[in-house]
Amino acid sequence: MNQALVCVVTGASRGVGRGVALALGAARATVYVTGRSVKEGDSPLPGTVGRTAADVTAAGGHGIAVACDHGDDAQVEALFERVRREHGRLDILVNCAIAIPDALTVPGPFWQKPLEMTGLLDVGLRSTYVASYCAAGLLIAARGLVVNISSAGSRCYMHGPAYGAGKAGTDKMSFDMAHDFKPAGVSVVSLWPGLVRTERSERVCAAEPDKYGDSFDSAETPQFIGRVVLALHGDADCLARRSGGVFYTAELASEYGVQDIDGAQPASPRAYFGAPPEFSPVVVE
Repeated sequence: MNQALVCVVTGASRGVGRGVALALGAARATVYVTGRSVKEGDSPLPGTVGRTAADVTAAGGHGIAVACDHGDDAQVEALFERVRREHGRLDILVNCAIAIPDALTVPGPFWQKPLEMTGLLDVGLRSTYVASYCAAGLLIAARGLVVNISSAGSRCYMHGPAYGAGKAGTDKMSFDMAHDFKPAGVSVVSLWPGLVRTERSERVCAAEPDKYGDSFDSAETPQFIGRVVLALHGDADCLARRSGGVFYTAELASEYGVQDIDGAQPASPRAYFGAPPEFSPVVVE
C-alpha cells in the first residue's frame, strides 16, 4: 500500500495556496495548510486555514490547519518541527505565501505607492527561503519536491519594482536551491501561472470589468496549479529534467496531459509575456 503524500502549502487560506491544497487533498494527501486567517474577517477576502483544511479532508485527503505568520521565523520553525514529529518527512512543499498590499494593482510609479509594497520581499521572497530552509531535512528524507509560485512579473513590468524584484528573486533562488539540493535528490521548480481565478482577481474583475477583458473567462483555476504540482511529483525524471527550471504552468500541464477542473486546457501566455529565464550553469562556490 502506497503511503499518502505529506505536503505543506503555505499561504493556503485562499487563492493559489487554497487551490493547490485542494488538488493535493483530492490525491488523498495529508496537507498542512498555513496562513494567518483563522476566522472570517481576519482578511478583507474570504477564507481561513480551517476552512481550507476541512475542504481538503472533504476532497479525500487529510487537511491540517496551522495558523502561521510567515513573517515570523519562530512560527515557521514550529510548523516544520510539528511535521517532523508527526511524519518525519515531507514529500511536497509549495511556497505560496505572499503579503499582497492593497495598492498592488494601483497604477503609478513606485514612489507614489505606500512603502508597505516592500512587504512582498518579506512574506513572498524571504518567506520562501525560510520555509525551504526549515523544511530541508524533511525534504531530504523523502527526496521531495519544492514548488515556488512565481510569476511572469519577474520578466516584464508587472505591479512595480517590489513585485518584480520578489518574483525575479524567487526564480533565481529556485535555481540556486536546486543546485544545493541535487545531491540529496530533492527537486525545486518555479512555476508561472497565467491569469488565475482567485478571490482577489474576481473582486478586481467585478470592480473593473474591463481590466482583464475576455481573458478572465479562460483563466486558470487554483486547483489546476495543484494538479500540475502532482504531475511534477509523479515525474520520475523531474530531478534531471526540471529541477532548477522556471516553467509556465499551462505548458507543463500540456506536456503531462493535465486539464483544469472543468476539462479545459488553459493556454500558455508565453506569446504575451515571453520565455522564462535560463540561468548560467557556471558555479562559483
